[in-house]
Amino acid sequence: MKNSLSKLRAGLLLLVALLLPALRVVAQATAPNEPEMADTLRQNGKIYVVVAVITVVLAGLLFFLISLDRKLSRLEKEVKE
Repeated sequence: MKNSLSKLRAGLLLLVALLLPALRVVAQATAPNEPEMADTLRQNGKIYVVVAVITVVLAGLLFFLISLDRKLSRLEKEVKE
């Protein structure tokens, strides 16, 4: 029983070892040199909308973290006193 399990395990490892390089080649072959979506967004002028949305989201996260830090500092002061 152990012998057949070890043979099965060895066979599966060999199969995975042979398939991984093939998957890597397929992944590289399908990826173009430049992303088409960025070109399309740039041509339509919508890239600025994407940049604006990302900026607003990051600014919101920064504001949230700063307010959270202030609240935690205030609570730490109250606990110490």
